[in-house]
This record gives sequence, structure tokens and C-alpha cells, in this order.
Amino acid sequence: MDKNFDIIVIGAGSVGVPIALYLAEKKFSVLVIESLASPGQGQNKKAIGGIRATHSDKAKIHISLESIDIFSTWKEMYGDDIEWRSNGYSFPAYTDAHEQLLKDLLKIQKRYGLNIDWISAKEFLERAPGVNPDGLRGSTFSPEDGSASPYLALNYFYFKSMEYGASYVFKEEVSDIIKEGSGYTVKTRTNKSYSAKYIVNAAGNNARQIGEMVGLDIPVVPDSHEGGITDAVQHFFDPMIVDLRPAENSKNYYFYQRPDGQVIFCITPEPPIVGTDSRATSVFLPQVTKRMLELFPCLKNLKVRRTWRGQYPATPDGFPILGETDIDGFYLAVGMCGQGFMLGPGIGKLFARLFSNSLSDDDKDNLKSLSLYRNFGAEEKFK
Repeated sequence: MDKNFDIIVIGAGSVGVPIALYLAEKKFSVLVIESLASPGQGQNKKAIGGIRATHSDKAKIHISLESIDIFSTWKEMYGDDIEWRSNGYSFPAYTDAHEQLLKDLLKIQKRYGLNIDWISAKEFLERAPGVNPDGLRGSTFSPEDGSASPYLALNYFYFKSMEYGASYVFKEEVSDIIKEGSGYTVKTRTNKSYSAKYIVNAAGNNARQIGEMVGLDIPVVPDSHEGGITDAVQHFFDPMIVDLRPAENSKNYYFYQRPDGQVIFCITPEPPIVGTDSRATSVFLPQVTKRMLELFPCLKNLKVRRTWRGQYPATPDGFPILGETDIDGFYLAVGMCGQGFMLGPGIGKLFARLFSNSLSDDDKDNLKSLSLYRNFGAEEKFK
């Protein structure tokens, strides 16, 4: 393998692989270095597959809309079934505060191109029959949001990137990054070295440690979340349902029914459980099922097949960190806050435009708002 490249991407996960795909499509020579044995073996395989542009700011809406365009047309363009389904996302409101929050955000979301509307309680119950109607005020619904298989999608992205010429090395942990003239040498713990003019840090949980190798302090700290999946049953509801109401030791939770009939679900702990311990706990299942059954009583008949635990590499404000840094030639695609799978393809396209000097004015605005050097005082409403 050639050891000199235009761009080295560190991390073959939800973000690193799509970046390699679209850079290679633009004819850049790209190497992806991954410490694990194959692509998507970090947090990507722990994702539940939801893909939405229902966010609270322009940058994430734009990036996610581009991702949805990629996911939704992949089979048509390349013939690979990634289990894409436009099942939609719904955020039901049971309180005055949540109804007002969701309706206020609708104005922002519509302004930046998201197909979303407020639907009545009756309309929501038609999409999710059996949901508890007591106090239900209505819901937002974004029909073009959807879901896909993280396993299938990332592997097809990987295969396509190699068709375009991207190279990968696995079981190689980066040990040092050395600035040499106008480029970099990346060293690994197996005493191998690779050179490139540019580096893209897409290292997920390890983003901060990679940044430290070039003297950057990147505010990304992983926290743990758990998910679960049931046995398959006949389809009885379509949209991803996100319940924003907090409860003891948790914030929102969300679930949907996969194409094969399994219901898959996750919860957001409060306070966050900082760290990278991936052992499943005995706390999660009683906690999340109590909340899900209060909202959707008929779920009580489903048998849970398994649970698992993964990490959200989190930033202080809930937004990713993208783009250039003060270290010449060193770029960031980190801090996805658990949304790397849905953001990854859009980020890949954005980075392809960045490196080929074809950014639109919107791209430039979006990168500025997601820069490492922004004020982290804002807050993503849909973390």
C-alpha cells in the first residue's frame, strides 16, 4: 500500500467512512486508520437507526436533509438495500410547555427546508394506534424522516468508498501525529507510519485524545446510553415516537418499529453517565419500559430480545464540531452526540465540498456555527 495520501481520516465509523466515500469520489487519495477490526465496530453498530432532519438549528437541519437524500436514494442509485424507510418522526406533546416549544421550533424548521407540520391528537393516534390519549395535545410529524440499518448502510458506504479508491488499515491505533513541513506523519502502535497533507479527526469517543496529539483541546466527552430491541411482531405503528417528558433519572426516550417488526428503543439518562463502560446494566430495562408502557400500553405484550450500551461523544451544547482548526491542515468531524449515523453522509458531502473548494454560502455559515471556536453557550433542543 502507498503510504503517502492527500488525506488521512482517523476513525472508520459513522462519520469517517462517509467522509472517505465522498472524498474518494472527488478523486482525493484517502486513507482511513481504524483501531478496531472492521468499519462501524465502535458506536455505529450500537445505533438504533433513526435518521431525522428534525433538529433545532439551520446547520444540523441542512446536513441531515442531505443525509436523508443519500439514504433514501441509495438503493435506487446503487442497488443496495440498506433498509431505508420513510416512517417519519413524531414528537407528541402532553404539556403546554412542550406544545409551545415544538410549535416555536416549527418556524425555524420550516424556514430551513424541513417538511414538518403540527398534527392533531386524532391524527397522531391514527399513526400510532393505542398510544395513551390522556392529555395528548398533538404532535409534530416530519414524514420524510426515517430509518435504515446502521450495519448495512455503513458496510455499503465502505464498499463503495473502496470502489472509488479509498484505502483502509484496521487494527491500527494511532500513537502520534507529527507535523512535518506542509503535511503530517501519523504513527501507529504497530510502528507503521503514514503521511498526508491533511488529517481529519473522526475518532468518535477518542476525538479528544487525537486532538491532544497536535495540541488541541477538543471538548468532547463520551457519555453512556442504553438501547434494546424486542422480538418481531406484525406492524402496528410507523413513526419514531420521541417523548420529551422528563422522569426520574432520565430525560426523553424514543422508539420505533423496524421493517422486520421489531420495536427498538433508547433512553437519555439524566444526569449523564460519563465514561465508556459498555456493559449493559440492570437499571435500564425497568426504567425505560415503565415509561414506554405509560405512553403505549399495548407494548406490554412484547418480549425484549436483548439490550446493549454505547456512547454518545458529547459536546457542551449538543452540536457537533466540524471543519478547520488553528492547526494548519488538521480538521475535525467529532462530537456527534449520538447522531453520527444520521449526520455522517451529509458531513461526508460537506467535507468533499470543503476540500474541493466548492462550499456554498450556506455551507460556510454552517461550518462557522459548528466550529471548534464557537461559543458553546447554545443548546440543541433535540439532543
